[in-house]
Amino acid sequence: MYDLAVIGAGWAGFNAALKAKESGLKVCLIECGAIGGTCLNRGCIPTKALIASAKIYSLVKKSSTFGIELDNPRINFSKIQERKNKLIWDLAQGMQSRLGEIDFIKSAAEIVSEHEIKIDTGKLSANFILIASGSHPVELAQLKFDGVKIISSDQLLSLPSVPKSLLIIGGGVIGCEFASLFSALGAEVSVLEKLSMLLQGEDKEVSRKIEVIFKKKGIQVYTGTDLSAVDLNVYEKVLVCVGREPNIFGLGLEKLGIKLDKKGIAIDDYLRTNIANIYAAGDCTAKVMLAHYAAYQGLSAVENMISDNKYEADNSVVPACIFCDPEIASVGLNEEKAVAAGLSVKVFKFDFRASSMARIIDEPDGFIKVVVNRNSEEVVGGCIVGPRATELISILTMAVSLHLKVSQIRAVIFAHPTLSESVRESIG
Repeated sequence: MYDLAVIGAGWAGFNAALKAKESGLKVCLIECGAIGGTCLNRGCIPTKALIASAKIYSLVKKSSTFGIELDNPRINFSKIQERKNKLIWDLAQGMQSRLGEIDFIKSAAEIVSEHEIKIDTGKLSANFILIASGSHPVELAQLKFDGVKIISSDQLLSLPSVPKSLLIIGGGVIGCEFASLFSALGAEVSVLEKLSMLLQGEDKEVSRKIEVIFKKKGIQVYTGTDLSAVDLNVYEKVLVCVGREPNIFGLGLEKLGIKLDKKGIAIDDYLRTNIANIYAAGDCTAKVMLAHYAAYQGLSAVENMISDNKYEADNSVVPACIFCDPEIASVGLNEEKAVAAGLSVKVFKFDFRASSMARIIDEPDGFIKVVVNRNSEEVVGGCIVGPRATELISILTMAVSLHLKVSQIRAVIFAHPTLSESVRESIG
């Protein structure tokens, strides 16, 4: 009998299992695929590895700006893919080595009772069960994945060569990252978004800015346009990335009576399902489909198992990062959401063209925008588009999480010349 059985070895399940082990619980981690789940194998890590290569290529092409003359730079996509695959393998080995006394079971899993799970070799029992089964790309009924021309984000990561032309259906986070990536690698890229702007839900200024930048880079952007408006035959590849949906089938949830909501597994504020000893975390709950939030949920679920549900999972301050070029990041309330919430706000803004370091690295395109509650002077949110936005957002995340006032941030000495001092400069 295990104290905890975790279904899914992605970022939620893996971190939950480690936390349980550190807390003295007897744990098993069940995974039918590769350790690391979507994040390591088909998401965060492989995409950012490819993006890093594309960034290097972009820098090499403009090396003469820095007084470095390099002739005829070219892409070896096979080596780019080899590097990505080795990185995944190395990180997987590191994750495997951290399991220690956790039993890693390579198997499908079906929950057959409150305390029993059917695996390939029989059954196992556990006092608690955590479902962390992840998610998969949404498939359009009129545009089924064939793995050749019509492809998912998973399949795109394994292409043997850069396509000459790529149509991306969906201008969300995944679509914009791949648009930026493959455009930098030399593909002719078009993005089709049925809503009125890219990155719906982000600050409107950010969305407008990235659309302008994309068009400068030669990316064709079609917003407010549906699928019927384009001829798929003119593109070598068509990437469909219109969202992800939870992996919830085959787990025995319906038979056991575990409740589902419209999107995924229904949970309460403590990550518990309607069955007292069964919890869920990560993408399968369809709350916030981000790896770092999945890890947070996994850790919170274990905390509640060992402390009799004392910790509510609060998702109000979750940084979101988009690794296109330039990078985009946001946290807390943007200007529109703050006003909609009834707050009286002050908005501070800083353009990276005024940053010494942004000029030094020749990446002056973008801005920082900070939203402050006018009454309390507390930072309630912010967004960044520009160099190292995904790193800089941590400063604003701390500010929002700790309810810092602008006066407290102004009192901090930031090093010069750095990109981080731009956060301080943004609030005057």
